[in-house]
Amino acid sequence: METTAYHESGHALVAIMLGAKVRSMTIDPDRDDGPERYGDTQIRWRKSRYSARQLAENAVQVCLAGPVAEMVYTGDPYHPGLIPEWAADWQAAWIAAEPLHADERQRLAYLEQVSIALFRQLKRDEIWAALAALADHLLAHETLEAEEIEDIVGDWLP
Repeated sequence: METTAYHESGHALVAIMLGAKVRSMTIDPDRDDGPERYGDTQIRWRKSRYSARQLAENAVQVCLAGPVAEMVYTGDPYHPGLIPEWAADWQAAWIAAEPLHADERQRLAYLEQVSIALFRQLKRDEIWAALAALADHLLAHETLEAEEIEDIVGDWLP
């Protein structure tokens, strides 16, 4: 459950850093709406603020941020496309990147570059502190709503 909290916090924090609103996040998702999930983060983009390219780039980063946060937390730098638990995130990033890179080899290289950049970004002390605070609160409460998320992250990010 702890790893899941860091995973969901990765999605949420990167979304916030990119200008999205995180409506909620949980490590206790409903089990009746499809494949089994361990966590869920609901994000809302103000689409009028972003070009189609920016939305695609942002979506890729948010999709990969969960697996990357887990990598930083566990210290295991796996390839996010090779871990079965991350398959849905990888698939969503793959689809989001299609308009950016139609060629599959270029798309794979792009996703790998984004993963590496996120790894470096999330390891930064001030970013990791915000992510860890979010994960701690998520572990304590299992579900966080938008206002709580903003309060927690607001203590760490400008």
